Amino acid sequence: MCIREIIITGAVAVIFTPIAMSIFGIAGAQVMQSSGYRIQSDSINFGGGLSTSTNYALEATAGEVASGDGASASFNIRAGYQQMVNSFISISAASSVTMTPSIPGVSGGIANGSTSVTIITDSAAGYQLTIAASQSPALTNLGNSIADYVPSGNPDFSFITGASDSHFGYSPSGVDIVDRFKDNGAVCGGGGGEVALACWDGLSTDDVPIARSSSANTPNGATTTVYFRVGVGGSVVQTGGTYTATTTLTAVSL
Repeated sequence: MCIREIIITGAVAVIFTPIAMSIFGIAGAQVMQSSGYRIQSDSINFGGGLSTSTNYALEATAGEVASGDGASASFNIRAGYQQMVNSFISISAASSVTMTPSIPGVSGGIANGSTSVTIITDSAAGYQLTIAASQSPALTNLGNSIADYVPSGNPDFSFITGASDSHFGYSPSGVDIVDRFKDNGAVCGGGGGEVALACWDGLSTDDVPIARSSSANTPNGATTTVYFRVGVGGSVVQTGGTYTATTTLTAVSL
């Protein structure tokens, strides 16, 4: 599993900047499954099975044809049941993000930024993308912080900043976002719609799923964009300076 990072920095009266962190994962893909069982690989043969001793274990088959490793200039193949089937997953590096415009310390305001990652996998079961912050609140400056956005239940369709609010939230967008961030044009948490810059939530130190697919997507993959927003109300006395948050995006094959 390969990891990259997004560091979000920002300031009141100074530009906020997030950076993103991505992850690679490798897992197996199953070819058949039911509600209770999964067959990862199958084989047509006339013998074999698991043999063990005090120090060793051997999983063998007899009667398979055309098994073993093969390669050409453009392809590799690992044929046969014992070769198993390993799935591939990759995630593009998330770019640094500058939250703009800078937020005045007296009147308050809104700052925005975004980063995108593309996940490619040949796993027949698809993949899952999660997001997590390294601390809570996510956005801090020495002993000062900007609170994580708190929605009313499901993610809020609109990013709501009252006069006394000072908060930092995110909204994912893309073809594979999970139902929690989908909307019906007015309410999040259901419906088949997906309006960009809608359905806002606050970051958590737990891995929160934001995108999921149930099938392979090679060779083009699927892109998820994460929008970040900081809102400071007009009656808030927010200490000026550069605020920083570290966020991790993790992609694993299913």
